Amino acid sequence: MRVLVVGGAGYIGSHAARALRRRGHEVVIYDNLCAGHAFLAGGFELIVGDTSNSAKLATVLQRVDAVMHFAAHACVGESVAQPRKYFHNNVQCGLALLHAVLNSPVRKFIFSSTCAVYGAPAALPIKENAPCLPVNPYGATKLLLEHALEAYDRAYDLRFVSFRYFNAAGADESGEIGEVHSPETHLIPAACEAISGARPALEIYGDDYATRDGTCVRDYVHVNDLAEAHALGLEYLESGPSVALNLGAGRGHSVLEILSAIEQVSGCRVSRRIAPRRAGDPAELVADPGRARKILGWQTTRSLEQVISTAWNWHQRQAWRRAAPPAA
Repeated sequence: MRVLVVGGAGYIGSHAARALRRRGHEVVIYDNLCAGHAFLAGGFELIVGDTSNSAKLATVLQRVDAVMHFAAHACVGESVAQPRKYFHNNVQCGLALLHAVLNSPVRKFIFSSTCAVYGAPAALPIKENAPCLPVNPYGATKLLLEHALEAYDRAYDLRFVSFRYFNAAGADESGEIGEVHSPETHLIPAACEAISGARPALEIYGDDYATRDGTCVRDYVHVNDLAEAHALGLEYLESGPSVALNLGAGRGHSVLEILSAIEQVSGCRVSRRIAPRRAGDPAELVADPGRARKILGWQTTRSLEQVISTAWNWHQRQAWRRAAPPAA
């Protein structure tokens, strides 16, 4: 199958592109490189363009059989401070992409959604039938696009899988690609930066939550496990109906537990300080991934130690590259 990976020069999209190739699919990457990086798309055809460019999208959509959509802003704290940015990119530009797809022969769509659509859940682990009551603009924008997909499925037979990610983490085992954000807001790479001196200390946002040690609890899933689910989801759409699925390990770890694991893997202490809570952060988010296991035959295969060790390896390789003198 030929697949257009929108946002394929970003973190999860670049791993998904490689997972697709491993399963024999052809991949075209479409990215405006606003947050993505061309080197993450190395080895693939890369078309540089915005999702709002309907003419450019129309041309490439004639060449593919399915679309995967990763092109969204994804920082909870920033979405609270700059909701306009998130509603423009995640909703307005997301709808522009959907409308370009509707004007093409493509009728298979994989959507990168989030557990943030659930808000602060009443029960754990979270099942897909839990109420969707987002507590931050990021989650709200993702839920709006899920609603659009549901409507377009009914009206136009645009079949989709919405993958509700929990915390994507880690890097490809080859060390060739990994997480690159500027500034870095995710816990594991930010902790690696604190170890290497790239930041003075890791900020822990709140230590007074109603959790086992006062810090937020999240479900960490290796990025390659996520990527493999996308390939399975695409193949599922050959005959299966539209569906929303959780992607998580089904186990929660607190911020302090993650820092302890990073220190064990790296052999270094993570410098840290307690900061005020961030607006829009639920205390605990843990997936029930049973539906993805039942429908796709998917489950995580990589441990938390593998998540952290691949992230640490990637960080060390990037630090070496930054320190190396430019080639003559």
